[in-house]
Formats: sequence, structure tokens, C-alpha cells
Amino acid sequence: MRLSAQTILKIAKTLAPVAGLAFFGLAGVSVAQPIANPVATFAGLDKITGRITRFDVYIDETVLFGALEITPRACYNRPPTEAQRVSAFLEVDQRSLTGVSKRIFTGWMFADSPALNAVDHAIYDVWLIECKTSTDVPPPDQR
Repeated sequence: MRLSAQTILKIAKTLAPVAGLAFFGLAGVSVAQPIANPVATFAGLDKITGRITRFDVYIDETVLFGALEITPRACYNRPPTEAQRVSAFLEVDQRSLTGVSKRIFTGWMFADSPALNAVDHAIYDVWLIECKTSTDVPPPDQR
């Protein structure tokens, strides 16, 4: 059985996207949805004292680390069957001595690339460690 050039072209156009995905090893792969978590774990470095502090923060809760007010808005990770990619969206404000806050960072942080989107501050460094479903810290409404 011989196929015409037109038929071959039609088949090629139909299969090209699938073949391209297969070339990159993506054919038939489904991407897992990120899992939203209620708690983000951060580490903070005070550059003057050299002390590193690890702390848990509930989503939409604001905590004070030195002069920084840190508010995570979302924290995601992947299912255990997927390559782990932990990310959090957060807002960081700097509180002045007069009590006035100024936004110094808004954006995504990635646990596997802490320097990618880092909080740029002269005294404090803050980076994302993990996202968790629970913590020993009581929720804000129970304090």
C-alpha cells in the first residue's frame, strides 16, 4: 500500500506535537498539581550576631524576624512521587524605629534555589526551608 504525499503530510502534522514531546521525554507524562500547605518553614540569619533561627509561619500570618515582617501568602510542594520543588509566595516589610513599615520584597521563593529570589537586606537573610501540613506552633486564632 502506497501513501500519497498529501496523506503523509497530514499524518506528520497530526503526530508532530506528540513526536516533539516524545523527543523531550514528555509524551504521556502528566504533571502533578502542587500541594498547598498551611505552614511555611523559614530560616533567618542575623548577619551581626551570626545566629540562624528556624521558624514556622502560618499562611497569611505575619511574624517579626528582627526588623523584618514576613507574611507568606502561599506555600506549595509536590507529591512524594514527584521531584520536590518547594515554593512560597511571600511579602517582606522592613519596620523602622518609628514603627513605619516599608515593603522590601514581594515574590516567590524556592527552597532549592534560595539565592534566586532572595530578600536583599543589609542585616538579615531569610530563606524558605519547606512547606508543612502541621507545626507545634499554635495557629494564630488559638493564641
